[in-house]
Amino acid sequence: MRIAVLVALASAALAALAPPGVMAQPAWQPSKPVRIVVPYPPGGTADALPRLIGDKVANSLGQPVIFENRGGASANIGSEYVARAEPDGHTLLVVAPHVVTTNAVLYKLNYDPNAFAPVSIIASYPNVLVANPKRAATLQELIAYAKANPGKLFYGSQGNSTSSHLSGEMLKMMAGINMVHVPYKGSAPALVDLLAGQVDIMFDNLLATMQYIKAGKLRLLGVGSAKRQSSVPDAPAIAEVVPGFLSETWMGIVAPPKTPPAITGRISAAVAEAVKSPDIVKRLNDLNTDPVGNTPAQMAEVIKQDTERWVGVVRAANVKAD
Repeated sequence: MRIAVLVALASAALAALAPPGVMAQPAWQPSKPVRIVVPYPPGGTADALPRLIGDKVANSLGQPVIFENRGGASANIGSEYVARAEPDGHTLLVVAPHVVTTNAVLYKLNYDPNAFAPVSIIASYPNVLVANPKRAATLQELIAYAKANPGKLFYGSQGNSTSSHLSGEMLKMMAGINMVHVPYKGSAPALVDLLAGQVDIMFDNLLATMQYIKAGKLRLLGVGSAKRQSSVPDAPAIAEVVPGFLSETWMGIVAPPKTPPAITGRISAAVAEAVKSPDIVKRLNDLNTDPVGNTPAQMAEVIKQDTERWVGVVRAANVKAD
């Protein structure tokens, strides 16, 4: 007993002498509502996925989470707004890969997209190629039409330099076809014109397009993943027709530059907790997306790999900003 008491007293004395930085620090907590800026118009995947976890993240952080749409200029309007925000954890940004990979090489910006502090990826999913049913029934038919009618096939995208745009450029190069790019300010307006036949095809995702595919208003020509998707087993992987084709994307959250790791780590943990909760996992799977909820370091590595991949497409296809 005496030895145990002496050990306890010695430990307490050493703890008292330890520098303040060595002592356990309380986890960061927001002191006011957290605003998450969506740099796209309402109605698209970028708007839907973060809102899906908003309430759970709010409960974890102990503050309301408010979403704000600031669309336009290939997501640069909302992104610049967040880039100039205080790095205190109270303003965050929803990002698709192009925001933190290719925008920096395509635009003369008043901010550095590469300086955002990664927080976490919410979910990942393949890009899929959908067509107005009047244009083509299969990918082979589409490619044959494009080769026989160079410059007469129009493909819409969510905006210049988005993965939707670059997937189209990748298909052009790998299939040896000539298509005309028509950029929009987000997925929703592009789908409106695709449904109306103003454009012929578009790369998007199953979350945004499945309702139209099931209704017969759009034709699913192929998926951008390496293999077929279990949710749409009859749709071929594009790589079955165009060997080597791969186009996958994700939706995530970043913080303003110079946001401290203690803050991004705390928010990342809240996002991961929300994304990996059973009810959210089911809802994400039902939306044909794969839950992620990774750490800031893991998200940074994904950004690095995607930058190498998509910047390569930009340079090979000589993609220019609008």
